[in-house]
Amino acid sequence: MVEFFAPWCPACKALGPIWKDFSQWSKDLGVKIAHVDVTVNPGLSGRFMVTALPTIYHVKDGVFRQYRGSRDKESFINFVEEKKWQGVEPVSSWKSPQSIQMSLVAQFFKLSMAVRGLHTTLVDNYGIPYWGSYILFALATIVLGAVLGLLIVFIMDIVLPQKAPIFPASTQVKGDDQSKSGSRSSESGTKSDEDEDLVDEKSEEKDETSEEKAKEEEVDEAGDSGRNPEEGGDVPEVRKRKAHAPGETATE
Repeated sequence: MVEFFAPWCPACKALGPIWKDFSQWSKDLGVKIAHVDVTVNPGLSGRFMVTALPTIYHVKDGVFRQYRGSRDKESFINFVEEKKWQGVEPVSSWKSPQSIQMSLVAQFFKLSMAVRGLHTTLVDNYGIPYWGSYILFALATIVLGAVLGLLIVFIMDIVLPQKAPIFPASTQVKGDDQSKSGSRSSESGTKSDEDEDLVDEKSEEKDETSEEKAKEEEVDEAGDSGRNPEEGGDVPEVRKRKAHAPGETATE
């Protein structure tokens, strides 16, 4: 059975004499009884994740159980003698004091107590005001964070170096091909436009020549019809002229 206490805790002061009487039964019960000052052993209190005082744990065969019963000598004796601890749920594995994560928590508890001691020294021995001590700790935290960040980046660059890029070369070739294909398509487009213009001009010229030929043929046909004496087109005109000619007789 382990008790965690602090000298400034009123409940711990009230439990002190009772715990001392209970420790005298340790040989009869076959159990070891201890108490831990959290101000002297902050790392150990961090391992057990002590958040309230006083806190009592029952430890057997590496299994940890927190005692939550009455705080009197008879209750403690019955808890051990009647093995009531078997009905208490053990601490989960991830909160076990023997786990790695709780070891890290213990180190943080030690660090917090060290910072607190440094703060007390700065205020009491060097006469620095509280706000001045807080500013110093804030600046130290910022500088330490920046240094750790740069160190992590440096380590990552060494462990995982950046590879040379490969994609830009292929993309450049693709861009050249696309530009060439675009120029070719534009040239073919201009050529097709020129060909269409030439075809249109030729068709217009053909239409003009066909119209001119048709006109010439009409003119030729008209001339041929006026010059042919066998056709009856000019006979009436000759007769009319003879009828109106002076000095001619009616027999003519």
